Amino acid sequence: VCVHHVRSCSSIQFIKSKYVCLFDKSALKFSHHQRLFRTSSVSCGQIVQFKLSDIGEGITEVTVKEWYIKEGDSVSQFDSICEVQSDKASVTITSRYDGIIRKLHYNLDEIAYVGKPLVDIEIDASKGVAPEEDVVETPALSHEEHTHQEIKGHKTLATPAVRRLAMENNIKLSEVVGTGKDNRILKEDILNYLAKQTGAILPPSPKAEIIPPLPKSEGVPAAPKEKVHKIPVPVSRPVAFSGKDKTEAVTGFQKAMVKTMSAALKIPHFGYCDEIDLTQLIQLREELKPLAQTRGVKLSFMPFFIKAASLGLLQYPILNASLDEGCQNITYKASHNIGVAMDTEQGLIVPNVKNVQVCSVFEIATELNRLQSLGSAGQLGTNDLTGGTFTLSNIGTIGGTYAKPVILPPEVAIGALGKIQVLPRFNGKGEVFKAQIMNVSWSADHRVIDGATMARFSNLWKSYLENPASMLLDLK
Repeated sequence: VCVHHVRSCSSIQFIKSKYVCLFDKSALKFSHHQRLFRTSSVSCGQIVQFKLSDIGEGITEVTVKEWYIKEGDSVSQFDSICEVQSDKASVTITSRYDGIIRKLHYNLDEIAYVGKPLVDIEIDASKGVAPEEDVVETPALSHEEHTHQEIKGHKTLATPAVRRLAMENNIKLSEVVGTGKDNRILKEDILNYLAKQTGAILPPSPKAEIIPPLPKSEGVPAAPKEKVHKIPVPVSRPVAFSGKDKTEAVTGFQKAMVKTMSAALKIPHFGYCDEIDLTQLIQLREELKPLAQTRGVKLSFMPFFIKAASLGLLQYPILNASLDEGCQNITYKASHNIGVAMDTEQGLIVPNVKNVQVCSVFEIATELNRLQSLGSAGQLGTNDLTGGTFTLSNIGTIGGTYAKPVILPPEVAIGALGKIQVLPRFNGKGEVFKAQIMNVSWSADHRVIDGATMARFSNLWKSYLENPASMLLDLK
């Protein structure tokens, strides 16, 4: 009777204490296990709000430019979620979790804010949730779905530091071959993968590797065609004039320009101009272009300009420095991260070639090709656009001879290069000859740089370009 009474009750607390001694413990234990067995086929999942984390450089808001996933898609750690555009760079956001996308908080071209939810991801509750994430709900997850997630969420062996490095460079660990024990991915594996995929210039190793030119029998990528100046043509459809004013928000790179140039014009600028005879450099470039093409690299004049500037900065380090806001301290930069102004559809951007002081002309050309490709596609990262110490602006590719360049804070100097013109000049004997002339316009921070220093640097830079063979004596 007591056993029948227990089975008919929904809770054991209704059983009178005087009947407890009559229970068959084994029967009660069996009944309890049977109930657990019936519910084990369903496990609970958690939906976490994946917030937009701080991407550095004081950025507080970004524009969502592209979603790589949609609601219902499964993602793994380090999978790309979306691409966002800040006022400084394009950044690809990657997932921290293995799970299923349940909600997108923004549409395309909407403003997303740092610290606010970006997407909701349903994850396996048994794996726990990061403390900084907010749990929204815990819906049931079927056994079949749970098993499917475990198979897709196969983890690769790597330390947290290596995972962090991969995440910062938007690298999927599943695509990297590990060279450590049990195929564990090491830091060197990430760096080697990054160098192969992006062409990034890594710090020089003690043992330099010489890569011979490819044999003619092997396929060689065609060199990019020379840039052709397109003549503006009218649009195919007539423009409709509404007669109404239109107001648009200042966003993206335009917003960065407003902020940067407002700070730049607080600097007391002074200018210095000169002309350079590039006749010998043009001949040298024509001889080296075929060799560069066999390596799949377009060789322009800019790598020579950049390397000559770096050699000059070694002699005049004050031009590769920065001045603090209080004008109390000057920081001399060890690396020559020389920026190159680029005109893109998104606006003016200034990526920089890192560590030019330890790079060859060919390595600089390779890195410039990479930056130009990413710039044209609007995919330059924050690392490419920050950390510059000195800037060259090649305004001559568009037109013009002289300019008045504006310093890019916190740098202290910038140069603007005009177009190359064929002009008559006199030699030492008073004879007229045809020369390839380019004008250069320098701007410097007059608080820390005087005119004589700028002139001496310009003369040294000019000598390297007018006599390219002299660069060999100072190359390291």
